[in-house]
Amino acid sequence: MPTSTVKSATRVLQVLEHFAQVRTPLPLKHISEALGYPQSSTTVLLKNLIAMGYLRYDRTERLYFPTPRVTSLGDWISQALFGQGRIFELMHDLHGATGETVSIAMLNDIYVQYIRVIQSTHAIRFHTDEGSLRPLTRSAVGWLLLTDRTDAEVEKLVHRANIAVQEREDRVPLETIAPEVAGARLRKALYLENLPLLGGATIGVVLPWRVQGRLVVLGMGGTIERMRPHRARYTALMRRLALQLEQQQPEPGRA
Repeated sequence: MPTSTVKSATRVLQVLEHFAQVRTPLPLKHISEALGYPQSSTTVLLKNLIAMGYLRYDRTERLYFPTPRVTSLGDWISQALFGQGRIFELMHDLHGATGETVSIAMLNDIYVQYIRVIQSTHAIRFHTDEGSLRPLTRSAVGWLLLTDRTDAEVEKLVHRANIAVQEREDRVPLETIAPEVAGARLRKALYLENLPLLGGATIGVVLPWRVQGRLVVLGMGGTIERMRPHRARYTALMRRLALQLEQQQPEPGRA
């Protein structure tokens, strides 16, 4: 495939992802500067997206915004993976009770991918973009997602994920991860501090079914000061919500 074609496809996705982050109509100049594209090629790209029906253009205000056709591209995926959506109601229940960042995560090769995220409402918080990827060694939920793998598989995945971490000091050795994974296999839950960010803490709980054969983890993160005192209570709440999900919703991901 020509390099120019790959670059164009990448830019299309980056434009749509940027709209997903800012969630507001944008002028050409903002899009060009935010994504680092030449204004001339940005103009052509946006015109093509308008012609395909994925963007609308307000000629009076000179603003661009996605159309519902963008939503239709992926709204079937959640249904296919997660059934009737009770899992997302669970996320909102947890978020409403804590105000912390709540996520659903799965492994994507050597990365954790945050499938759905509800951002924290607290003044001091850590932001995680929905759909973003992080090397599994740099995420508490990543460690938890290794609990269904053999020790040999864990070693191989950790080695490969550490290679993907550019800064050597940010690599987490197998000797640190393996004992936590072993303990989490029994508890189906994990609590870690200062990973991936200093001053932050994460609780993860394995959900009681798989999606397309893969583990799914419910995660919640916030500052250590908020999370540590409520660690036991929050973990119990997440376990209880997961149990409710198992009782109320058939296993997703199967037709």
